Amino acid sequence: MTTSPYRLLSRVPPIWLILIACTAFFSVFADSFFDIGNFTNILIQTSTIGLIALGMTVVMINGNIDLSVGAVVALAASLAVGLQADLGIWPAVLVGLGAGMALGFLNGMIVWKTGVDAFIVTLGAMMGVRGLVFLYTGEQSFFSMDFAYADFGMSSVAGVPTLAWIFLALTLVMHVVMTRTSHGRNAYAVGGNREAAENAGIRVGWHMVANFVVVGFFAALAGITLSTQMGASTPNLGTNYELWVITAVVLGGTKLTGGAGTILGTLGGVLTIGVLRNGMNLMQVPAFYVLVVMGVILIAVLLVDARINRREAGEVKL
Repeated sequence: MTTSPYRLLSRVPPIWLILIACTAFFSVFADSFFDIGNFTNILIQTSTIGLIALGMTVVMINGNIDLSVGAVVALAASLAVGLQADLGIWPAVLVGLGAGMALGFLNGMIVWKTGVDAFIVTLGAMMGVRGLVFLYTGEQSFFSMDFAYADFGMSSVAGVPTLAWIFLALTLVMHVVMTRTSHGRNAYAVGGNREAAENAGIRVGWHMVANFVVVGFFAALAGITLSTQMGASTPNLGTNYELWVITAVVLGGTKLTGGAGTILGTLGGVLTIGVLRNGMNLMQVPAFYVLVVMGVILIAVLLVDARINRREAGEVKL
């Protein structure tokens, strides 16, 4: 028995079909888009957002959200660059990663113990941490005095940027975690029905805290890798990143209500945003139109998500 092309096509997640369509469109209408060097640029440009999106996917599947990731990017980068002169590169990097994980732990504990919505808790964290970054840096940029730091950000392996390898490798790791481990299964269970997950014996509170630590780690790692590309950090680093990340994750099929989503879908969402931004830049579309297009796409996806949720709840018929 043969499978029809239509049936095979229907099994492909929609975001990957959108990515293929966007790639085909810009290959025709944007000069130099289909060059290998340009695809390398897209991988570099998307690796930072992509790393954060990996952690955000887990948190959103769990039924929460983290708006403080952009501020954590700036905090980790500032610590990793600012402490190098006193501690050395690796200890400074570990301090930056530890700060991101500590903030994630704090966010998770507050959400768990107080019952306050994660949106509110992490919104407060976003503003507070950004203020701490400005206080620590004195509103000044930090520059790395060790060239090895910036050299790492510009390095490549087998012609592919090292940062892109890191992003792709961690994508594979998180895919395995979410599909092959009890932690991944518990994330879906908690996001789908928290009460049922508690009755099933899942330690929901600690599980939620662990996922906030995960997103804190990835946001800090993204900030540090971004600072290696520039050889510097600025207090404004990561501004609005939370919006790009949430857009990528939602585009990839993760529901805002939790309980559904995949790491591979998020990878598709991240690459789609990277292709759209890169293609429109090559077509010399003004930056504000790029934001308008992204905003329209996000609203359209949210509307579709809402309609699907209502259909599943049996409220309306499509």
